[in-house]
Amino acid sequence: MTDVTYAITGDVAVITVDNPPVNALGQVVRQGLWDAITQFDDDANAKAAVIIGAGRLFIGGADITEFGKPPVAPFLPDVINRIAASTKPVIAAIHGTAMGGGLEVALGAHYRIATPTAKLGLPEVTLGVIPGAGGTQRMPRLVGLDAALTLMTSGKPVSGAQAQEMGFVDELSSQDLLADALTYAARLIADGAAPRAVTDLPFPGADADVLADWRQRLTKTAKGQVAPLAVLDAVVAGTEMSFDKALAEERRLFLSMLDTPQRSGLMHAFFAERAVAKVPEIKGVAPRDISHTGVIGGGTMGAGIATAMVLAGLHVTLVERDDASANRARHTIARNLASAVKRGKLSESKRASILSDALATVVGYDALSKADLVVEAVFENMEVKTEVFRELDHVCKPGAVLATNTSYLDVNQIAQATQRPGDVIGLHFFSPAHVMKLLEIVVADATAPDVTATAFALAKKLGKIGVRAGVCDGFIGNRILSQYRTAVDHMVLDGASPYAVDRALVDFGFAMGPYQVSDLAGLDIGYMTRQRKAADAHPRDRSPVFADALYHEGWLGQKTKHGYYIYDDGSPKGRPDDAVMAIVDKSRANLNLTPRDFTADEIVRRTMAAMVNEAAHVVQQGIAQRPSDVDVVFLSGYGFPRFRGGPLHYADTVGLDTILSDIREFAKTDDHFWIPAPLLERLVADGRNFSSLNR
Repeated sequence: MTDVTYAITGDVAVITVDNPPVNALGQVVRQGLWDAITQFDDDANAKAAVIIGAGRLFIGGADITEFGKPPVAPFLPDVINRIAASTKPVIAAIHGTAMGGGLEVALGAHYRIATPTAKLGLPEVTLGVIPGAGGTQRMPRLVGLDAALTLMTSGKPVSGAQAQEMGFVDELSSQDLLADALTYAARLIADGAAPRAVTDLPFPGADADVLADWRQRLTKTAKGQVAPLAVLDAVVAGTEMSFDKALAEERRLFLSMLDTPQRSGLMHAFFAERAVAKVPEIKGVAPRDISHTGVIGGGTMGAGIATAMVLAGLHVTLVERDDASANRARHTIARNLASAVKRGKLSESKRASILSDALATVVGYDALSKADLVVEAVFENMEVKTEVFRELDHVCKPGAVLATNTSYLDVNQIAQATQRPGDVIGLHFFSPAHVMKLLEIVVADATAPDVTATAFALAKKLGKIGVRAGVCDGFIGNRILSQYRTAVDHMVLDGASPYAVDRALVDFGFAMGPYQVSDLAGLDIGYMTRQRKAADAHPRDRSPVFADALYHEGWLGQKTKHGYYIYDDGSPKGRPDDAVMAIVDKSRANLNLTPRDFTADEIVRRTMAAMVNEAAHVVQQGIAQRPSDVDVVFLSGYGFPRFRGGPLHYADTVGLDTILSDIREFAKTDDHFWIPAPLLERLVADGRNFSSLNR
């Protein structure tokens, strides 16, 4: 197949990029664009050109098959400069998406037309680099400094309609993009319009205070990431240099970031999220048809699951125990949908349609008789859940998928409460379920392959990242998290303050520290988990007695305006509390512990070692398919800093020998908790890393 074609329609050259599936800017496409523009300039019959993408989008961006390989000419900046230098008008016709290098190609054209729903963006910061083909120099000239920096430092796309409002799309297509682009070209020709290179526009000026404000803002919001600040550096170059010199500085910054640890972590995250759905047991297996779903329980989690499903176009019947509870659930879902309208994710008419046609909140299981898939989201208690599944077994039609949203409990035991264990699977959503991307798909011993395939198809439909997990207490994420929490609780018992722990881990890049997370989730959750596990506790286990004391005080976190932090000013961040530290000190005294200081570095080393060690057990036992799946779980569901790639990629970066050495050092004072995982020891002995197990 020819990747770039050239054809004449009237007096307009149509240059079509046809490199499925995403029209990536590989070497063949770059060369094709160069040759096509050269042909256009030499073609006396062509008075304007339209660059358009075949298939479902314009140009997707860089070719991922070239990542990590030496660059091959023609280089993208040169191709874009060649387009911009054309002596006749060049129009970029954009549909689907124009991201990264694809949008930079469009910015190199003289004019742009787009469909209203097209997505345009410069997301390079999400991969640890900056726009490297003129984006940092052309975008500010079109939309101004603030809008350009917002677009490039967030990496978030805008629609074609928004792009026109911002000023970097000239026309919107009403129906047929190519026909409208040809009409636009004809109008430009008739008007005698000349090529209009973006670089002919002045670069917007900015005083030192504006740039300093942006630097301060990005230093705070980027949380240790270098790419957003490098975008600012490139833009500052545009305010101080000629276009050619600023373009060279942009390219220098871009190339300098290709081999950084952050680039490595973000690229690992990018590929790990694409690998996670590759599950051998469902290869070639067709999922079951899902259109009508059911949810049992209308609390925060159940209502969130129902919201996610109706937003994805599914019909939902939510079952509650009484009319009052059903009405509360409906109100919660309506509020969630109203929030989606407010954020521009849903129209008011669509919200009304969902509430009238796609959602039923009822009492009684009989309403689920026609459901294709039912998710149970009731109280985290085995007796309660097995009773629900006995009822579902009775009322649901043959072939219906029966899913439990349990966070910890044995899915095999739940499945055995039915006469159809092959239809049972765990779907562990994360709260708020209509927002959080992660979905742990917990495959029980008897789960049928097409049920697993259905779960992954559902995750995709809901816009979530599905990760296969095996059955154990806590599955992948919560099992590892429990060791992470144990490690930080031990440090608090031994002398660290909860606030120092939170600061160290937020500085490391976590969205929130562990004690901030406890306050958000509710300290009653942790207390009940400890009570559930108490019967199986080892005599040498060290319980966080200070956490139990806070629970008994009734300090349950944000919902009571008091947990580890005080929330009396309405701030979700809260403020530290001396009374909490008094309880911690009393707990230490009762245990005859002499507190010592912990540096931020030691706090990070201990928490990461605990996570990595337990993750090695999870991988070795087959609870996670591969190390990169563990990384995806923590990136998508637990606020692990994305630029570090996940806990196991981070371990590879630090060196597994370093992690193992830390564990052995920590074991000198606690050889009960700090026991090296056999897989970790074997990888170090063999000179291998976790990445070697992903292949």
